[in-house]
Order: sequence, then structure tokens, then C-alpha cells
Amino acid sequence: MSEKSIYASLREQHNLTQEEMAQRLFVTRQAVSRWETGETTPNTETLKLISATFNVSINTLLGAPQSLICQCCSMPLYEDEVISRELDGSFNEDYCRWCYAEGTFAYDSLDVLMAFLVPHLAKMHGKNEAEIQAFLEAQLPKLKHWQA
Repeated sequence: MSEKSIYASLREQHNLTQEEMAQRLFVTRQAVSRWETGETTPNTETLKLISATFNVSINTLLGAPQSLICQCCSMPLYEDEVISRELDGSFNEDYCRWCYAEGTFAYDSLDVLMAFLVPHLAKMHGKNEAEIQAFLEAQLPKLKHWQA
């Protein structure tokens, strides 16, 4: 979805006029109109406000320009529903909701994560556990969470 159509779609999903959306975001109706036509884009602070107000990640608001992956388990973060949250409810686009939730990491060691992932992924992908283990041992230590 193009960035400009995201704003119109978001507004329509919440049954808002441009004026009503503008009031919620403390901007003018003309600003909302310009976002929807692609003439301009919201500034960083407004993106944060839109994200919090409408429960959508900033990556989604920007048309998903980045292919996000969890920096703990390497799962693709392809939908807002799988992206983790901070204690205040804001998105943390570095982690999936299973590895990090409300300020707490689920896995305190790579061994604990591997013990969960290896059999699960082997079954899911029809591969043997040794293949999965070798792949994860090569990839996971490169992720942000496991860096020293």
C-alpha cells in the first residue's frame, strides 16, 4: 500500500472525516489532505502521535519500507500484530511480541531460545533438527539482542 493511501485508509477505518482526524492529531484539515494526496508527509512527532492514536506502527505508516525482523529470534515482523510493545503500549519494532513484551525479554539465554525454536521450526518446515540448529547457531548471534 502506498504511503499516501495509508492515511486515507486509516482515517476511513476509524470513520473519521479529514477534519476529525486533524483535530485528534492537532493539525489542520489541509495537512491531512496533503498527506492523503502524497503532497507532504507527517513530521516525526506527528508520526509518533498517529502511531499511538491509531495503534499502528511507524513502519506501517511509512508504507513498510523496511523488512523488519525480530532482533532476538529473527522472525519476520510483517504485521503490526506480531511487533512487540513497550510498557506504555508503544511499538518496539526491534522485537516480536513473543520475545519481548511490556519491557521484558522472554529468553534470557540463546540456549533457552534454541531449545524452543529448534524443534518448533523443524516440525514447521519439515527439516531435521540438526539443520535448523546449525542455521540458527550461524544466524542468531548476529542479531542485536545477542550481541555483547
